[in-house]
Amino acid sequence: MAIRNIRVNGDEILRKISKRVDVIDSRIITLLDDMEETMRNAEGVGLAAPQVGVLRRVVMVDVGEGLIELINPVIVYESGEQFRKEGCLSVPGKFGIVKRPEEIIVRALNRNGETFEIKGNELLSTAICHEIDHLNGILFIDKASDIEIKGNE
Repeated sequence: MAIRNIRVNGDEILRKISKRVDVIDSRIITLLDDMEETMRNAEGVGLAAPQVGVLRRVVMVDVGEGLIELINPVIVYESGEQFRKEGCLSVPGKFGIVKRPEEIIVRALNRNGETFEIKGNELLSTAICHEIDHLNGILFIDKASDIEIKGNE
């Protein structure tokens, strides 16, 4: 495992659409392992492959309930709405209020290539939606209101 560099706002890769993973091979497994180490080292709750410079549809989140790895994630159900303050490892020092679904169901592949679904509520829903946005070249600041810059209150 290795800690990878996290790309920051202004890097053009963050604005590109990620490609579907067709084969889960050793490169994807290494990517997952490296992403976990990178996310934990940065004390984040989520990370998407474009944030480490890889345009593949791979994300992970851990909001304190254990690591969730999602390959080719698709939101198949959403309901309600919530407004939460978000930040991002790729947009350091900025925070804003973002409207997200309160509840989602996501279908994805795990590292073994098995399809599964996961239900997310509240913070987990926010984190998964935030990371899936990264796969589509969207940053939270594109959707946020009341942007705050840390240290400039």
